[in-house]
Amino acid sequence: MLSVVRPGGRASERFEETLAYALEKHCFSVTTCLPAPIENRQLLFAVPLNESGINSAYYQLLAFLRTHPGSLKGCVGGVLVDGPGDLYTKSLGRELALAASLAGCTFPGRPLVEATGDLRNFTVQAKNAGCSLEKAYRLAAADLVDRVCTFAPPRHKRPRLLVLHASSRATSNTLALWGQVRAHLWDACEIQEIGLRNGTLEDCAGCPYTMCLHYGEQGECFYGGVMVQEVYPAIREADAVVLLCPNYNDALSANLTAAINRLTALYRSAPFTDTAVFAIVVSGYSGGDLVASQVVGAMNMNKGFWLPSQFCMLETANDAGTALTLPGIGERLDHFAESILHQLIG
Repeated sequence: MLSVVRPGGRASERFEETLAYALEKHCFSVTTCLPAPIENRQLLFAVPLNESGINSAYYQLLAFLRTHPGSLKGCVGGVLVDGPGDLYTKSLGRELALAASLAGCTFPGRPLVEATGDLRNFTVQAKNAGCSLEKAYRLAAADLVDRVCTFAPPRHKRPRLLVLHASSRATSNTLALWGQVRAHLWDACEIQEIGLRNGTLEDCAGCPYTMCLHYGEQGECFYGGVMVQEVYPAIREADAVVLLCPNYNDALSANLTAAINRLTALYRSAPFTDTAVFAIVVSGYSGGDLVASQVVGAMNMNKGFWLPSQFCMLETANDAGTALTLPGIGERLDHFAESILHQLIG
């Protein structure tokens, strides 16, 4: 049975009608909070926002998830957010997905349906479906519920991992942590690492849709380079992508960002529905959650990679080499490696 978690009281008529439409073919229960852990369930987080972009009851849900690791063990989730303005729906969705993942929830690709005030974000979907904006919103919500209820993470006898980074091995704490994780995975996985530091990686320039689709169908991109020669073929073969993410100004590094942007050409012709994404995030001071949220937004919610439970490792280390001396780091590295194997092999 599907569990609908919808914090707060009655919301707008649009939200209530859309939620009813999305759920009409399913057996479900509704709760406004999570008073206790809930395991092995399909979950729909349905969050309406007020004029300020806030739902005060939502923060009680967020607090529960952040303080109860493992409380959503074995769950598969989706997120529906409805707001009266153009802002805050996506940021809330990313924040919630990150917290739920760290609490044990898995998300299929594209797990967020967000409705802005005038629904203009459904313009393309409405045009493609030949329907109104309101109908496109309802169809998207219903599709999300269907995908949550049917999603089963792919399992593999010997997973193929693609590791992307743009760091220097001599100084990178992120690569140092990955080295320890890799040692745990080596016997069970096929691992390919690609460095993006050669200075030739151009960012996406936003080619017209038809041009991007044309190149993508051929497994190429107008700008060529390492993305076409190495990354595209590797991603097509990979069962999971591991991003090594040092925190640069509370953001992903420029090269990693460019690589993610350039995946658009491949995504148009070969969806990443069956490919997982993991990340190791290391901050010098703070803000690792901001970078992890960007991975959720870009790779899971935008490009459609599925998001495993506890998909990321978040650490804080400044000077080179200090990451491996952090208190308890050995146990956390072991746990992260074991989690990857559990998510991909079962």
